[in-house]
Amino acid sequence: MFPGRSPTKALHGNLSRSLSPASPSYSELFSPHRRGLHRSGGSMLFSAPPYDQRHGRSYGRRREHLLLRLDTYSNFSLPSSVASKPLHALTITTGATVPTAFYNNLISRYALSGELTVARTVFDEMPGRNDVSFNSMITAYSRAGHMGESFHLLSQMMFSGLRPTEFTFGGILSSLSGLHHALHLHPLILKTGLLHGEPFSGTTLLGVYGRHGRLDDARKIFQQMHTKSVATWNSMLTEFSRRKLSKDAMLLFKELLRTDIGWSEYSFLGVLSAINPSDGSEFGEQLHGLAISSGFDSYVAIANAIVNMYSSCVGICPAERMFISMSGRDLVSWNTMIAASSKSDRPVHALQLFSMMSFLDGFLPNESTLAIVVNTCTHLMMPEFGEFVHVKAIKLGLDMDDFVVSSLVDFYGKCKSLEDACSLFSEITEKNVASWNALLGSYSFKGSRYCIVLFQEMLRLGFRPNEFSFSSVLKWSSISELLQLHSLIVKMGYDSNEYVCCAITASYAAKDEAYEALRFVNSLVSPLSVAFANVLGGIHNKNGHYQETKRLISHLQGPDIVSGNIFITACARSGDYEEAFQFFKSMHAARGSPDSYAAVGLLSICTKLNSLVLGSLIHGLMIKASFDSFDVFAHNVLLDMYAKCGSFEGAFRIFEEMDERNLISWTALISALGLHGFAHDSLKTFKQMESEGFWPDHVSFVAVLSACRHGGLLDEGLSLFNRMKSEYGVEPEMDHYVCVVDLLCRCGQLNEAEHVISSMPFQPNAEMWRIFLKTCRNFASTEM
Repeated sequence: MFPGRSPTKALHGNLSRSLSPASPSYSELFSPHRRGLHRSGGSMLFSAPPYDQRHGRSYGRRREHLLLRLDTYSNFSLPSSVASKPLHALTITTGATVPTAFYNNLISRYALSGELTVARTVFDEMPGRNDVSFNSMITAYSRAGHMGESFHLLSQMMFSGLRPTEFTFGGILSSLSGLHHALHLHPLILKTGLLHGEPFSGTTLLGVYGRHGRLDDARKIFQQMHTKSVATWNSMLTEFSRRKLSKDAMLLFKELLRTDIGWSEYSFLGVLSAINPSDGSEFGEQLHGLAISSGFDSYVAIANAIVNMYSSCVGICPAERMFISMSGRDLVSWNTMIAASSKSDRPVHALQLFSMMSFLDGFLPNESTLAIVVNTCTHLMMPEFGEFVHVKAIKLGLDMDDFVVSSLVDFYGKCKSLEDACSLFSEITEKNVASWNALLGSYSFKGSRYCIVLFQEMLRLGFRPNEFSFSSVLKWSSISELLQLHSLIVKMGYDSNEYVCCAITASYAAKDEAYEALRFVNSLVSPLSVAFANVLGGIHNKNGHYQETKRLISHLQGPDIVSGNIFITACARSGDYEEAFQFFKSMHAARGSPDSYAAVGLLSICTKLNSLVLGSLIHGLMIKASFDSFDVFAHNVLLDMYAKCGSFEGAFRIFEEMDERNLISWTALISALGLHGFAHDSLKTFKQMESEGFWPDHVSFVAVLSACRHGGLLDEGLSLFNRMKSEYGVEPEMDHYVCVVDLLCRCGQLNEAEHVISSMPFQPNAEMWRIFLKTCRNFASTEM
C-alpha cells in the first residue's frame, strides 16, 4: 500500500527509540504530574517506581503495569502522539493482549497528529476491528483528502459484516469538496436506514447539497428525515439565508418554534440573516422581541445581526438605537454599524463612528473597517478624510491589504487624481484582479478611454477579468471594441452573468444600437431579473416605447425603486399621469419614503399639469425623506416646477437654499424671472451667471431671449442674439430664431422680422409663421 521499507519494521524502530527513559515522550507519559488521568482516577497508573536501567524490571511486573495503563487509555483519550509511542512500543515488545478501544484511540491520535501512515499500520495489524476502528480510519483519510482510500475502507467494512454508522458517513461527508461522492453515498444512507433513524447523517448530507447549489435536494432530505436535531433545522435555515430566501426562512423558523426541539443562537442568526427589506421588517421586529424574552439578545453575534436587520429592513434610526443599547460590543458590531451608516441617507455618520470606535470601546479598525470608510470617503468626495484614513492604515500595517489598497486606489482615482491612483497602484507588490478593477473603475469614472488600454495590459499580464472589469470598459468602448468585448465575454463564460449582461445591453443602447441590445436580450433563455428588466425598461423609454416599459415593469415579481422610477418616467412621458401617481402611492406605502428620481418624475408631471398643490405635496415628502438637501438635480426640478406653476417666491427660495448650483440651476432661475415679468433681473442674473464662471449654452440663451421677448427688451435681445455665435460659440437654433422674430414682432419691427426669417439657414416652422402672420393681421399689413 505504501512504498518503501516494511511499515512494521519502521514502526518498531521508531517506537523502540521512544522507550528510552531519556525520551521526552517517556517523561510525558510516565510523569507523576501527568494531568487529566489524575483527575479521572488514573493516579495509580503513575505511582510505579521509575525504570531501573541497570537492573531492569521483571517481565511480569512491567506487564502488570502495562495492562493497567492500557485499560486506562482504553477509557480515556490518549495524550499526544509523542507520548503515546512508549505505550504502543510496550504493547509490541511485551506481547500483551491489548483492548480494541486502545487501538482505536491510538489510530485517532496518530491521525490527528498527521501520521497517517503509522495510523494505517496500526489499523492493519490490530488483531480485531470494530465499527469505531473503521470510522476512525475513514475519517482520517477523508480529512486528509484521500477519498479513494476512504471509500475502499467503507467497502471493506461492509464486506467484513460491519454496518456503517452515522459517524462513518459523517466523517466522509463533512470532508467532501465535490458533489459526486455525495451522490454515491446518498442511496447507501437510505439503504442503511440512517436517514430516517438519526439526524447526523441527514444533516451532513443536507449541508453538502446546500453548499453545492442543490437546494431542492436539500429540501427533500430535510422533509424525509423523521428525526431532526436543532443542527438540522439550523443547516436548512443557513441555506435559505445564503440565498436570501426570507419567506422560506421565516416559515421554517416558525415551524421550528412549534416543535419541542428548541432553538439555538445559530437558529436566530440563520433567520435574521435571511430577512430582506421587501417582506421582513415586521417579522424582524418580532424576532427581536423573541430574542429579548429568551435572553438571546445578550449574545453579541445575535445583537449584531439585529442591527444589520434593522438597517436594511427598517431604517438607520432603529439600528442605531439597538447598537447603543448593546451591553457589549465587538469589532463586528462597529463594522456593522459603520457599514449601515455608509449606505444610509447620513453617510457622514459612518465617518463619525469610525472616529469614535477606539475612543469609546478601545477597538482598532481592521481591514474591513478601513475599506468601508475609504469607500464612504469616495462616495462623499472627501479627499482630506480619505487621506487621514490612508495614514491610519499605514500605521496599522494594513495599507497593502487587498481590500484596503483596492479601495484606496479607487478613492485616489475618483477624489484626487488619476496620477495619484496610478502611483499607489504601482506600489502594490502583488496585484490582483480587485486592484486592477479599482484602477479601471477610476479611469472609467473620469470618462477616460485609457481604461481600454489598461484592460488590454491586464489581459497581457495574465489576469483574468471578472464582471466588474468588463463593466468598466464596456461603457467607454467604441462599437468595434464592444463587439470584440462581447465575443471575449462569451468565450470566458460571463454571458450568463447578470451584471455583465446588463452592462452589455446598456452599452449597445448608449451607442444607439437599440436593435442589437434588444436582440441580445431576446437571446437570453432565463427569465429576466429585476436589474435586467430595469436596463431594458430604460432602453424602451429612450426609444419612446413607453407602453412596453409599463408592461415589462408591471409583470415583475419584486420591482425595486429603480423599477418604480422607470415606470413613473414612462407614465410621465406618455401622459398617463394618474397611473404614475397611483404607482407612486403604492411605492410610498411599501417603502415609507420616495426615491429622489421618483419624486423628480412626479414633479415634472406637476409642472405639465400646472398643479402647485401637488408639487408642494411632493416637495414636502422630499423634505421628510431628507434627500433634497444634497440633490442638485432635484433642486433644479423643484425650482422649475415652482416657477412654471406660478410661484416665483417658491422658485427663488429654492435657488437661495441651494448649497451647490450648476448651469441648469442658473438657467432655470433666468427662465423663472422672465416668465414672471422680471426681464431686467433676468439679464442681470445672466451676467451674474457668467461672473460665477458658468458658460451659457443654447438652453441658457433660449431662457434669456425669452425674458427679453416677454419684457420687450429689443436692443438687449438683439445684442445677445448677435453675440451668440461670435462671442460664445453657440450656433443659433430654431428656438432662438423664434424668440428673436417674436421680439421684433412685439416691437412692431415687421420688416426686420421678415429679414430674419428670410436669412435663416433652415425653413421656418409653424410657430414662427403663426407669430409673424398674427402680427401682420394686427397691424393690417396683409400685403406683406
